[in-house]
Amino acid sequence: MENYKKTKIVEKPCLHPFTNLPPDIIEMKVKDGSKIRNLMGYAISKMELDSVRQILFTGSGKAVSKTITCVEIMKRRLKELHQITKVLFKQIEEIWEPIVPEAGLDTLTVKRNIPAICVLLSKDALNPQEPGYQAPGSFDAFCIETLAAESQGQVKRKQSGGRGAKHPHFTGGAPREPCAKS
Repeated sequence: MENYKKTKIVEKPCLHPFTNLPPDIIEMKVKDGSKIRNLMGYAISKMELDSVRQILFTGSGKAVSKTITCVEIMKRRLKELHQITKVLFKQIEEIWEPIVPEAGLDTLTVKRNIPAICVLLSKDALNPQEPGYQAPGSFDAFCIETLAAESQGQVKRKQSGGRGAKHPHFTGGAPREPCAKS
């Protein structure tokens, strides 16, 4: 590819994984260069209105993690939001032109599938049977469960002597001097 330069990227439109969304739904299209502060300022101000019941966050490629961050911030700020997450692939086409057109090289078109995510947040109850559904507060329950399991693991490690109990230089008291070289 050293003889080519990328000249154009074309994103193929993909079907929304959600059906029956209101036509006036607010869609937050998160891009790699988007500022979280700007996205959240707009999204939270809209969702605080009584007339707005749902918001859709979408992102692809490098913006997937930023999209998830925005959703998690939104759920912390506005409690009682129902969530449905859909993960999919979005097709893009990269157009590569030869650097030296006289070299007889053809233009290349490279098709790639990149990961994408769509997250629907709603003040109203959503179908709990829908794959990707999260009830309000379910993350808090997961956190409490995880923390309890971790603390149980720490208690068991302490009872069995901890991680270093079988280490050859561990004496249970003050550390020993390392072995002298011969």
